[in-house]
Amino acid sequence: MPEILSRTRALCPHCLRVLPAVRERRGDEVWLTRVCPEHGPAEAVIWRGEPSFDSWRREKRPSPPPAPATESRLGCPYDCGLCPEHGQHTCTAVVEVTANCDLRCPVCYADSGRVPAAEPPLAHLARRLETLRRDAGPCNLQLSGGEPTQRGDLPEIIATARSLGFGLTQLNTNGLRLGREPGYAETLAKAGLQSVFLQFDGPDEACRILRGRSLLAEKLATLDACARADLGVVLVPTLLRGVNDGALGGILRLAMGRMPVVRGVHFQPASSFGRFPGRLGEAERLTLPEVLTRLVEQSGGLLRVEDFHPPCCEHERCSFSSRFAVRDGRLAPIPDGACCEPGPLSAAEGARRAKASVAGQWAAATPPPAAPRDDFEFFLATRGTDKRLSISCMAFQDVWTLDLERVRGCCIHTQTPDGRLVPFCLHNLTAADGTPLYRRRTA
Repeated sequence: MPEILSRTRALCPHCLRVLPAVRERRGDEVWLTRVCPEHGPAEAVIWRGEPSFDSWRREKRPSPPPAPATESRLGCPYDCGLCPEHGQHTCTAVVEVTANCDLRCPVCYADSGRVPAAEPPLAHLARRLETLRRDAGPCNLQLSGGEPTQRGDLPEIIATARSLGFGLTQLNTNGLRLGREPGYAETLAKAGLQSVFLQFDGPDEACRILRGRSLLAEKLATLDACARADLGVVLVPTLLRGVNDGALGGILRLAMGRMPVVRGVHFQPASSFGRFPGRLGEAERLTLPEVLTRLVEQSGGLLRVEDFHPPCCEHERCSFSSRFAVRDGRLAPIPDGACCEPGPLSAAEGARRAKASVAGQWAAATPPPAAPRDDFEFFLATRGTDKRLSISCMAFQDVWTLDLERVRGCCIHTQTPDGRLVPFCLHNLTAADGTPLYRRRTA
């Protein structure tokens, strides 16, 4: 018989109604289950294997957003802005500068490039960025889309963002223009870009399935261009079982061979939202411990499960990460370089450490700050990024796996066109029939 581990709240995948839910153990799996009075039972696997669900813990004291933009009226998840019930500061803010894209990926969380879309004017984006900086403080900023390099004024957007003093200015991109157009990466770097969050799914066979065509040669050209421009790159593989979950070790070794331009690898298992060919079946779904197990197995002895830790910023079951020193082709974990130490901490302190950790690792090499705030920031400033590699994974939630406890601990927030902040998974959430909870309703 299933063992009930704990209770939470979840959504009906069909009508998006909030329902009581339970997390229950079935063998080495944990499932999220609930029953809608109109649409009946719904369930999804949220954890498979080791490390165990019970052991993956990171105690934090909630810290509401410093400047809530909406009131708590209907309750989570319907009052995002952020509302006062949210339990975590903004660590990374995602600002979508366009819905246009030069790829038509079969898998796309933003469902970009369906039809040509009007782009928000530069002046409007500048006002939104000012609002974001005022409300969220010096969080890390990710300019996204669509494909942001479709905008001719992207250098001006980057320069505006840097002038406002965000902790990190990063571009979420397929990278094709950077690798194709001579001097373009240097133009973005001169405008103030520090980091490239590069779509990178591995072998060409995986690219054809996930992106619609072969892309590996173009991605490698992008890495060359970013190296010339001194832009730090994070490789971001979208993972789908049976497509590229056997390529994790190869991606890791490519990242090590492409240092120092590659500063990290950030794996993302596919979820059922945006543009995806039907519901992600439970046999297809990759959970966080499965990715970690595959990564360690395919690393050829370079990695161990115990090298990785739960996050200090987002909810404990959203991700794993670690930082490594690369020495003679080996990976040595840096315990004092992680964004958190064992033991409880406040969500506010977790957000501060996570922001500093990401900015210090993923950005291009820069001189150390004149006066680091503490020993942690001194470490980040003085440890050479050319000898460090971050490895992480984030398991985004879809309508089948969404747990409102996790949502309230989210630190990655997407800014809506009217300036409000919505947790990333909620902003991209779509019901089983494709109806969005927030996306396009706030455009």
